[in-house]
Amino acid sequence: MSQNQVASWLVTYDIADPRRLAKVFKKLKKEGVPLQYSVFAVEASAAGMAVLMAQLARLIHAKEDDIRAYRLPVNGWRATLGETILPEGLWLD
Repeated sequence: MSQNQVASWLVTYDIADPRRLAKVFKKLKKEGVPLQYSVFAVEASAAGMAVLMAQLARLIHAKEDDIRAYRLPVNGWRATLGETILPEGLWLD
């Protein structure tokens, strides 16, 4: 993947402090779609994700909090069970 090619990313977090949690949630809400508690889907290039992760790093306490980003494969298998917050028929590519 080139630095400018857009990909789908799964961003997860575990934030110990409610204030930091609110800041991380607010930032990710601007950049992606919330899928579940502490899980967001983000469409970004590798360079864009590097910038986002650097911005998030400034919002957290590195010894108490955890944020992870996983690039999803282009033709990866996806399935859902139960209630979703996404509109019916919407799949993130």
